[in-house]
Amino acid sequence: MRAGQRPAPATVASWLLLALLLLLPALAFAAPGAAGTPLPDVTVGKVGGQNVSLPLQTLLLMTAITLIPSMLLVLTAFTRIIVVLALLRQALGTGQTPSNQILLGLALFLTAMVMLPTWDKAWSTGMAPYLNGDIDFQSAWALTTQPLRGFMLAQIRETDLMTFAGIAGHGTYASPDAIPFPVLVASFVTSELKTAFEIGFLIFIPFVIIDLVVASVLMSMGMMMLSPMLVSAPFKILLFVLVDGWVLTVGTLAASFNPA
Repeated sequence: MRAGQRPAPATVASWLLLALLLLLPALAFAAPGAAGTPLPDVTVGKVGGQNVSLPLQTLLLMTAITLIPSMLLVLTAFTRIIVVLALLRQALGTGQTPSNQILLGLALFLTAMVMLPTWDKAWSTGMAPYLNGDIDFQSAWALTTQPLRGFMLAQIRETDLMTFAGIAGHGTYASPDAIPFPVLVASFVTSELKTAFEIGFLIFIPFVIIDLVVASVLMSMGMMMLSPMLVSAPFKILLFVLVDGWVLTVGTLAASFNPA
């Protein structure tokens, strides 16, 4: 199917699915027609001797918004991508070039492209029916989080999962759905860090070889006072440009994620 023929849901809506997913519990309480007893107001301060109250559902919604950056780090492909890009910059020896803002921007957009199929599936199966009033909140939560759980399970290493299962005092799990969410997230983050460092190791190898060659040449010429890093930096940048390093790195990162 060509790009212009992509079916609904809209791409913009699916890109915002992660934020909506994290806000689901708060939205459920804040919904006008939410079932159950309305939540009480919470006193947050005093002005002129009068209590200032805030609806509890509004407080929950504001709290959920503050957690979105943290959830982005631990529930998506962002962790692996930003760690690899940071290691690449260190291997190049270019200091703060590219800047942190550029690396974060590239990591965010690459994360969106990697996660888009998962977000599309979660939107079409869970969020869209819930917003249309076709299913209740409990069903929407299960259907929306299922694709995200599938993505994380596809990246997790069994040793990491068993380690955190032991820390939580659990044995083996009967099915993937039986894995508690805290165990799943902790295993996913450590697996992502391990994979990112493995990719970073492979990136470092050619640049370390260049440093060794330059250092050996400088030693043989008796130029021991000249910094090998200063001399090797142009050669490392030249090698990176000749092999189209940015495209190669980004393509390798995108292909390193297992399909859910």
